[in-house]
Amino acid sequence: MKYTIETTINKPKKDVVALYDNIPNLYKWMEGLQSVELLSGEEGKKGAKTKMVFQTGKRNMTMTETILVNELPDKMVTTYDADGVHNIIFTEFIEEGTQTIYRTHQEFKFQGAMRLIGFFFPKAFKKQSKKYLEDFKKFAESN
Repeated sequence: MKYTIETTINKPKKDVVALYDNIPNLYKWMEGLQSVELLSGEEGKKGAKTKMVFQTGKRNMTMTETILVNELPDKMVTTYDADGVHNIIFTEFIEEGTQTIYRTHQEFKFQGAMRLIGFFFPKAFKKQSKKYLEDFKKFAESN
């Protein structure tokens, strides 16, 4: 499953990227994030692997983020792996005057039982991705 989503943030690109590229800020806009732990590599650099734990309802979900490309302030490519789900995200920030377009191109690959969930509920993944972009927009515009 592949899709692209975007939002426009009413702040200059340099300010948006400074807020985005800051691990402690994740807790301020990523709903359910419980912990972030560097597993290997250098934080924020190509090859870094980070364990992220989310509380979703009464269950915890653990995923591993791997940075494939970090060419901020322009783009970043990351993968997120959880049980039965592999997600690759190409993130880009585009300056338009005093605003910034925050765009992600996402691709999901499913294994095992997650294939059924991905097949029958694709809109749920897109809805969650859009929520993260909108939550970041609210956070960025208020800081």
